[in-house]
Amino acid sequence: MGPHPAVADVRRAVRLCLADLAPGALVLVACSGGADSLALAAATGFTVPRMGLRAGLLTVDHRLQEGSAARAAELVRLAPSLGLDPAEALAVTVGRAGGPEAAARDARYGALSEAGERLGAAAVLLGHTLDDQAETVLLRLARGSGTRSLSGMPQVSGLYRRPLLELGRARTREACAALGLRPWDDPHNADPAYGRVRVRLDALPALEAALGPGVAEALARTARLCRDDADALDRWAEEVHAKARGPRGELEVAVLADLPAAVRRRVIQRAAIEAGAPASAVAAVHIEAVDRLVTAWRGQKAVRLPGGVGAVRRCGTLILAVDNASLS
Repeated sequence: MGPHPAVADVRRAVRLCLADLAPGALVLVACSGGADSLALAAATGFTVPRMGLRAGLLTVDHRLQEGSAARAAELVRLAPSLGLDPAEALAVTVGRAGGPEAAARDARYGALSEAGERLGAAAVLLGHTLDDQAETVLLRLARGSGTRSLSGMPQVSGLYRRPLLELGRARTREACAALGLRPWDDPHNADPAYGRVRVRLDALPALEAALGPGVAEALARTARLCRDDADALDRWAEEVHAKARGPRGELEVAVLADLPAAVRRRVIQRAAIEAGAPASAVAAVHIEAVDRLVTAWRGQKAVRLPGGVGAVRRCGTLILAVDNASLS
């Protein structure tokens, strides 16, 4: 008799996500002890060695709750029974920048990246599910994000891979139950002080009640479609940027003027970041203001962007630079 269907689903997801790795590569699973990452850890420990790969576990102790160190140590002790070796607990200090959620995320990813590099891992697996993807899309939609942002979390992003984006949260709980594993439920996941928790407990259930079942699946499908669109637009913008860019980074307005807005604004964003504007700080309002130098030219003064970068139109070119003299 084969494994429980939920267990088989998680194992299949892991296998498909890692099919491109070379034999002998080390795969680390980031495990918090929750149902999603615990099911992923069990599936990784079972599946990865059968693919000719090595499997290990990392758990991050954020030191924000009483008993967190003991829970991390318990996961490290559990790891060998799941087929995961090496196994490490990574203690971090969570700052305040960006709010508690962002600060914890930054600390966590920093520790995982450092450990993955130190151990020579080919991939670090994250337990984000279809439900997490739906929540991400809804949060970003409420913030007025563009196509790239609405594409949600990618399955592969550098070192990180998310095998479970096609599986719902209920499925990982089924897998844990079938394997006799007892997940730990983080109380932060039920704290309405966090925006994601309010989406999970209030917004998504309200949408399901109003529109019927399947909202999470539809939002995750939207993310996939937006990702395809964003990838195509980014490739187009890259080609246009290379064509429009002058020797000092200036952009030829004539090349940009008749482009679709989605492509033109991507080119402008690329040029702004190249000029020194921080990618995380450049917002749609900044790009739209620069875009008007191309599409609604009325002799405007320079547009100021984050990082001290300015944009000005001169002699048929769009100049983006930090040198104030060139923008006067």
